[in-house]
Amino acid sequence: MIAFLKGKIEELEETKAIVDVNGVGYGVFITGRDAGILSGNRETVKLYTYLQVREDAMQLYGFLKKDDLHVFQLLLGVNGIGPKAALGILSVLSANDIRFAVLAGDAKAISRAPGIGAKSAQKIILELKDKFDLQETFDSSLAETENDAVVTAGDRQIQDEAVQALVALGYPAGESLKAVRSVQQTENMTTEDLLKAALRNMSF
Repeated sequence: MIAFLKGKIEELEETKAIVDVNGVGYGVFITGRDAGILSGNRETVKLYTYLQVREDAMQLYGFLKKDDLHVFQLLLGVNGIGPKAALGILSVLSANDIRFAVLAGDAKAISRAPGIGAKSAQKIILELKDKFDLQETFDSSLAETENDAVVTAGDRQIQDEAVQALVALGYPAGESLKAVRSVQQTENMTTEDLLKAALRNMSF
């Protein structure tokens, strides 16, 4: 099994990259999001890969983040969701956006992906809702954006509560998280204060 590829991007298309690994060119299907990140990059890159073996072909799917590969594999476990559909979902939503959408039952967010209708989105939610944990998802998303900032356990709890409150009010999970993250949290801010500030930042 090929766990990852490390090499230079020789060619790049919207959904496929040719990676030169010691003189051997590997064709790897990638998400549109990763294609955008890799655009213009000719330095050495590392792609975490999934190898699909069929009777008539062997196809590689690659991701810049191991977490994207993990969610991709979970999506493949959903009845009726193949590699192309899973790749399309991860082109529209990040791994954490998918987690929040599943946990919040936000079929509308998932159905934004090409080829994914409301019925397929509901099936994804039904089959994956027990695979994700809200607290772990929230912490993971915070870790991606905090950089070197210091966030206390109390701050995280308040942020977590604010996101859950927005989701309970009917807002999409991804938008709720973005709104909470956009608030400059002060030392004495309560969950209610953060929630009010986040509501003002909602884009709809």
